[in-house]
Amino acid sequence: MAAKRSGSVDSVTEQTFPVRVLQAKRPVLVQFWAPWCGPCIKITPIVEEVAAERAGVLDVVKINVDEEPGLADRHGVSSIPAFVVYADGAPAKAWTGAAPKPLLERSLGPFLR
Repeated sequence: MAAKRSGSVDSVTEQTFPVRVLQAKRPVLVQFWAPWCGPCIKITPIVEEVAAERAGVLDVVKINVDEEPGLADRHGVSSIPAFVVYADGAPAKAWTGAAPKPLLERSLGPFLR
């Protein structure tokens, strides 16, 4: 099954996660979200903007926690929006909550070089 696309950010599933995230050649920002989550909806355009601007340096994917509860559980996601940055196939940084673009970029800074 192909990954669903939302703007410039792919939605990944249990099946596509290993290739899109674990085997990625560059860092991957994973956004955990749900369609009923107000803060998730608010930050999604910012995440999509960062994805478009950093396309050659950073991959960005989304995981709907309602559709992929196993992935959310494995990452310890109990509140959304939640973010995990993978580098070299392993989680390197994680945080929860919507934030303005400058804060998101600051969190991603070490991975954008």
